[in-house]
Amino acid sequence: MEKILEINDLHVSFHTYAGKVQAVRGVNLYLKKGETLAIVGESGSGKSVTSKSIMKLLPSQSAEIETGKILFEGNDLVGFSEGEMEKIRGKEISMIFQDPMTALNPTLTVGKQISESILTHQKVSKKQALQKTIELLKLVGIPNPEIRINQYPHQFSGGMRQRVVIAIALACSPKVIIADEPTTALDVTIQAQILDLLKAIQKKMGTSIIIITHDLGVVANIADRVAVMYAGKIIETGTVEEVFYHPQHPYTWGLLGSMPNMETKDELVAIPGSPPDLLHPPLGDAFAERNDYAMKIDYLREPPMFKLSETHYASTWRLHEKAPKIERPSLSQRHVKAVEQTIGPIGEISDKQMEPLIEIKHLKKYFHVGKKEVLKAVDDVSFTIYKGETLGLVGESGCGKSTTGRTIMRLYDASGGEVLFQKENVHEKKNLSQVKNFNRKVQMIFQDPYASLNPRKTVADIIAEGIDIHGLSKTKEERQAKVYSLLETVGLNKDHANRYPHEFSGGQRQRIGIARALAVEPEFIIADEPISALDVSIQAQVVNLMKKLQKEKGLTYLFIAHDLSMVKHISDRVGVMYLGGIVELASADDLYAEPLHPYTKALLSAVPVPDPLVEKQRERIILQGDLPSPSNPPSGCRFSTRCPLATDLCRKAAPEWKEIKSKHWVACHLVD
Repeated sequence: MEKILEINDLHVSFHTYAGKVQAVRGVNLYLKKGETLAIVGESGSGKSVTSKSIMKLLPSQSAEIETGKILFEGNDLVGFSEGEMEKIRGKEISMIFQDPMTALNPTLTVGKQISESILTHQKVSKKQALQKTIELLKLVGIPNPEIRINQYPHQFSGGMRQRVVIAIALACSPKVIIADEPTTALDVTIQAQILDLLKAIQKKMGTSIIIITHDLGVVANIADRVAVMYAGKIIETGTVEEVFYHPQHPYTWGLLGSMPNMETKDELVAIPGSPPDLLHPPLGDAFAERNDYAMKIDYLREPPMFKLSETHYASTWRLHEKAPKIERPSLSQRHVKAVEQTIGPIGEISDKQMEPLIEIKHLKKYFHVGKKEVLKAVDDVSFTIYKGETLGLVGESGCGKSTTGRTIMRLYDASGGEVLFQKENVHEKKNLSQVKNFNRKVQMIFQDPYASLNPRKTVADIIAEGIDIHGLSKTKEERQAKVYSLLETVGLNKDHANRYPHEFSGGQRQRIGIARALAVEPEFIIADEPISALDVSIQAQVVNLMKKLQKEKGLTYLFIAHDLSMVKHISDRVGVMYLGGIVELASADDLYAEPLHPYTKALLSAVPVPDPLVEKQRERIILQGDLPSPSNPPSGCRFSTRCPLATDLCRKAAPEWKEIKSKHWVACHLVD
């Protein structure tokens, strides 16, 4: 196939108050007509900067393309003026951004935003542009496009907004689409729809796609070739099969090992440390400090790209003919090593005592959002969490997972039902002493490690806040010793105590959040999407840490997440929520091996697996439509409007909650 885009020796830097950040350091890439290239790597590796350089969307005040060529159909875009680039953007090369809400103008209808691109680049009338806009909305799967062109972005769901962004990108039939984390902000069911849509569009229009992501399951699903980036450089590239089945760079080994396996509960391989500071890039191999197999030369000289096949290249001294031959360690070897580094020598995990710690009985949480409108976020939910276990709670955005956690925590008052903690109802009127005692025993780890820490406080004061409130230290020295001990517990050191949150990476901030939760020695922790904002390699570190702390301190977790593979990895039992209610509850192994509810089956079928051969042969149950409004839920079974198997009974009568087999509960008319 002919190359449509080629990047040669690209160097991009940012001028900051602290100095020059060398964000992209000599990148070489190419894209063929009709293929999909995935660029993967941790945050800060240079993926998005590379893609924005192609479009010349970097901030002109601070960013500079120092050297290199970006050849599009033989023309070097680096030398193009802004006027010349305006003719390229949207018409020849389009971009799909990560967050569809910020990518769309909230003051313009979606119809105007799509037709704007058509009118800018094509000689058509407004009437023709409107007709093409309707056709584009049909193409990307938005129902009733004649009506929806007059609606605004806030009237669309997240998945539908992303479809609108794709429609804008497709408006002028571009030759290249750059998709920058196009599914990161979406539920797994919507992600499956968007990936299928991109593949269908590529097949129909012959478009070339560059997809930037940190989800290796997405890569396995959609990519033809893969480029792995680290510290501003491409360190390995090849076909998706070569990179997944025969990876050569130790960093690629780490990325693949940090993904949870749906089949087993082996410990995740956490890549130690964090990426280097590109204000002062290291002298040799940038990955050397984090590489268990680094040699002396890795610290002294940068490795060249070694050729493994016509399509497979890797930049590591391990491939030099004089280097000692190191095979990629087997999964079991790497898991043992990872476990021993993070949680100590492997031993038998003792059986959990089936002693109820939290009992949720017919819990309801309603919000009044208008004079007559009531949003039923949590509607008659019941389950028990036993001491020492992890209960996972999964479901699409808006299903009520986080509201359930916050109502248990007393951040919201319950509208009905009971939350019993150690047999006591936490929502009954209590005096200040009882409330403080509950707050000490139950803590929360929040989703966003950036927003949940006070930027004006030092790490020591953030961690010690609970210690001070509950009077758990008598002297300053004792307080300081506890803070230092907690930092060490979560893998940080005492030098971090006097720093501020902005001086830490996302993964380190989440560790600080965990230390803050542990400071008051709780018995129960509600973890609300604790890893969704983190890179896959950092997710592995945080999940391994949580499992280690559970084993050492006997903690009990409610783990709320939309990443089903990670929930399977960490949970003993899993509850599946849909539109305010739980539709299935079972042990993690039983639920994933034999899901009974049609919604659970659809959720699991939509989870991308980091295995190209498996991923490309799997059959998916693609759910149609959006989650109904919790203010006006459907009658009968709430899933009936999207269930491919729904009967008249499902639409009329709500199903009973029943135990189908030992400890496997489901609410479905179709399951006996």
